[in-house]
Amino acid sequence: MATATATATCLLAVWALVAAGLFGTGLARASVAPAAVGKEQREFDYFALALQWPGTICSSTRHCCAVNGCCRSEALHTFTIHGLWPDYDDGTWPSCCRHTSFDMDKLTPLKPTLDKYWPSLYCSTSSTCFSGRGPFWAHEWEKHGTCSAPVVHEELQYFTTALDLYYKYNVTEMLATGDILVSNGKEYALSDVIDTIKHAFGGSPQIICKKGSVEELRLCFTKDLKPRDCLTTSAMYKNLSKSKHCPKKISLPTYDPIGKF
Repeated sequence: MATATATATCLLAVWALVAAGLFGTGLARASVAPAAVGKEQREFDYFALALQWPGTICSSTRHCCAVNGCCRSEALHTFTIHGLWPDYDDGTWPSCCRHTSFDMDKLTPLKPTLDKYWPSLYCSTSSTCFSGRGPFWAHEWEKHGTCSAPVVHEELQYFTTALDLYYKYNVTEMLATGDILVSNGKEYALSDVIDTIKHAFGGSPQIICKKGSVEELRLCFTKDLKPRDCLTTSAMYKNLSKSKHCPKKISLPTYDPIGKF
């Protein structure tokens, strides 16, 4: 794991996420090859809790549907969950580890909570490992959740674990402690955002930007769910997309909700 100083320095050129792998739309894993699907994969090294900033993503929404959180009557003003991802310290990650299909019935008690804090921010369905295409949650469980053992073993546990971390480490509230607030146009020093998260959380985050606005922020955890610095490796930087780099000044924009649903 990189030292805190090295991590903060490296994050001034934050790596990108590009559309790749199994995720059909929106943010996906960085274009470093995952471990081979269908083969036995070693146990992961750490978790990354990936969070999306709706203000940046929803400003590009052009088509609406009932499942798209960007299309609600009220704008989303807090980070929402993208996924809880098991990763390796060498910059790769396991993927689609067990042949088990997503079962929405298992999540019935959680559905109102998932709709609120873990919505899809797109209309198209997502590719899944074993079910063809399905909802956003199916993609996250089949691709990432099935690789989360020995910490997580079944579908409901995967989603409750991610939600528990999201509640405990509220990034929107962390940023507010450093007077970093949602706004239309106000810019903040990237180094201040990183330092604020590190002070409140106990580890350096990964930040991905789009045209100078925060698009995604990740918090990283040990396998016993304790905060740690997120990984920065040369493998990540080989495939950087310049459009996803964060400049020295970044923003957390709001957006005007379309309000169809």
